[in-house]
Amino acid sequence: MNVAFITKRPLWQNILAGILISFFAVAVFLLMLNLITNHGEYLTVPEVKGRNYLETKTELEEKGFEVIIQDSIYVDSLPGLVVIKQFPEPEATIKVNRVIYLTVNCMIPPTIEMPNLIGMSFRNALLELRSLGLKMGDTTFIPDLAKNAVKDQIFNGILVKPGAPIRMGSVIDLLIGSGLGGTPLPVPDLFGLTYLEAKLVMELNGITPGVILLDEGLVDTSLGFVYWQNPLPFDEAQQTNTIRPGQLMDLRISTVKPENRQDTVLIR
Repeated sequence: MNVAFITKRPLWQNILAGILISFFAVAVFLLMLNLITNHGEYLTVPEVKGRNYLETKTELEEKGFEVIIQDSIYVDSLPGLVVIKQFPEPEATIKVNRVIYLTVNCMIPPTIEMPNLIGMSFRNALLELRSLGLKMGDTTFIPDLAKNAVKDQIFNGILVKPGAPIRMGSVIDLLIGSGLGGTPLPVPDLFGLTYLEAKLVMELNGITPGVILLDEGLVDTSLGFVYWQNPLPFDEAQQTNTIRPGQLMDLRISTVKPENRQDTVLIR
């Protein structure tokens, strides 16, 4: 390096030159910084809630914003990919190239587990369905001791078990107990019927199956025959007993079709 150029000049000139060079370097740096950060360039955030995400993204990027999906949720009353929330809020002023975060509506409803509504009161079942994003469908009232309690839960006409996968927004129908019926009816005589036949007779009369006792060696109720029931069709004076719809009836079944009705009277 040729230092003669520096040493031949007076000291004050070298100091002045150094100061000027420093000011020039700082000015260039500040100018470049302004260009890089778009200093002084601001944009007003538009209102995009309720609009389609794809159209919104294109429009915002053309205006100089960066768009990022912050979250996605499911609202069944809104179309898929609709913008639900935005940050910053509309009318906020931010720099060019700053990020706008969006929350959009899912295209496909998420899958959840079916809750266990059986035994819940109708009101609690309704609150549970709403909290999980499920809809209440038809309600059918059936005679049962547990008034206003859920007896079964149905989806698309089929009983749906607790824990089964189901789409959020699905419609669930409920069977609700209506309590005991107001008009007593004669106790049906189930002696000698298969369990399936007896169950059908009870259903047609609005009677709820109670305790079902199986004789030793019987593992499949569909193969058994009724040889005892409570209440009995007749009392000891051979008067007809009555039962209310929704009341329970207990049964005992065996593998052999009974022939002696006396067993029905003696077993209590």
